Amino acid sequence: MRTGSEPATARSALRARFWLSLWGLCWAVFGTVAFALAGHPGWAAVCGVLWLLITVDMTVILRHIRQGPHYQPGRDVPPYRPPDGPPYPQPPRRRHLYRGPPRHHR
Repeated sequence: MRTGSEPATARSALRARFWLSLWGLCWAVFGTVAFALAGHPGWAAVCGVLWLLITVDMTVILRHIRQGPHYQPGRDVPPYRPPDGPPYPQPPRRRHLYRGPPRHHR
């Protein structure tokens, strides 16, 4: 059921992100080593930067997994209750009053 509050109450699939990051980490390490051995230092540096970014992402993912059900709920944790009231504030209503044709001042 959609409530309109999904962006604010969404949960991340951390285990899936972990395994995808691990897969990317393996390829980044392989690329760094392969390009370094092949004599392409530029591509090795690009793969090394990617390796660093993936490592930071995995660190954040593992930290969230260890923080418990707030970030990684199990099957026994119900979804968040939708917030009371409208999901987003309504825009102000503007009254359009017809005041006749525009006046030209000279």
